Amino acid sequence: MTGMMKTAVMEAIGKIKIEERPIPKPKSGEVLVKIGYVGICGSDVHYFETGAIGDFIVKPPFVLGHEAAGTIVALGEGVTALKVGDRVAMEPGKTCGHCEFCRTGKYNLCPDVEFFATPPYDGVFQEYVAYDASMCFLLPDNVSLMEGALIEPLAVGFHAANQGGAHIGQKAVVFGSGCIGLMSLLALKAEGVTEVYVVDMIEKRLEKALALGASAVIDSSKEDAVKRIAELAGGYGVDLAIDTAGVDATANQAIRMVKPGGTIVMVGYSKSGKVNLDMSVALNKEITFRTVFRYRHIYPMAIAAVASGRVNLKDVVTNKFRLDEIQEAMERSVSDKVNIVKGVIEVAGE
Repeated sequence: MTGMMKTAVMEAIGKIKIEERPIPKPKSGEVLVKIGYVGICGSDVHYFETGAIGDFIVKPPFVLGHEAAGTIVALGEGVTALKVGDRVAMEPGKTCGHCEFCRTGKYNLCPDVEFFATPPYDGVFQEYVAYDASMCFLLPDNVSLMEGALIEPLAVGFHAANQGGAHIGQKAVVFGSGCIGLMSLLALKAEGVTEVYVVDMIEKRLEKALALGASAVIDSSKEDAVKRIAELAGGYGVDLAIDTAGVDATANQAIRMVKPGGTIVMVGYSKSGKVNLDMSVALNKEITFRTVFRYRHIYPMAIAAVASGRVNLKDVVTNKFRLDEIQEAMERSVSDKVNIVKGVIEVAGE
């Protein structure tokens, strides 16, 4: 397939334009995917707004976007497991396959991963992408391309739940009801956690959490969240806390909310990258701390959960934009974080 395609290129901090680039050709082992939808991730917004996340610094021109799904339109040499016309979700990190972490199954920790929209690797805010066939996962007929694009953040939520050992009969609390907080809520519910409470300070996001199945929501700007969780959970507190906010206040509230022997999973990054913990309380309760970096071996189970109806992704999306509206989409994602819980870019649609 030859020709030109539209690509959203970040020219500078806060500035993206649409330009024409050649449609890529799939190499051996790759497929060419016509992109249907791409989710707008918090990392995309942060790169757009500041140009960096920690040690990862954008050097324009750069293409953002890593949550994608689309339709295969061409095959590279040697690809037999997929065919033209297949609809796929793309796991956005291609790893080396031979380091200690890849060989032991923890490929998300590969130091040589090539991850979409993580400098220096371009992302997928564009019409076509040539990508490794082994990282493209077939979508069942009843899973839309928009849902396919949201498998990526859902995978983070499932990895967080799995890191915390989530299972039926437990009670859990999630801090933050942005996209990853909501995905964590959905994953916990799908894995059978009996009661899931959500804590935030933004009313509209808490309303979204309640609509997606939270057992109760708490506005920590209006009431004592620790006291309220004690009332809701009863006994010694919750079994599991997932912190997607990543700030001192939420981390230390989590320490006080989990029961002795409970588990806290840290997902969110603070702006400083540092969190001060009340370790005396944590030590006395013998709390287990786990952390999350992306995910591993999650896409098949996440897709199956959506296909079976156990996870409702469609209602997570609050805003849709066309690729030509990318500048507006990113600006609004920066300025209107209260109302835009999850935005998606419609490239080719379904």
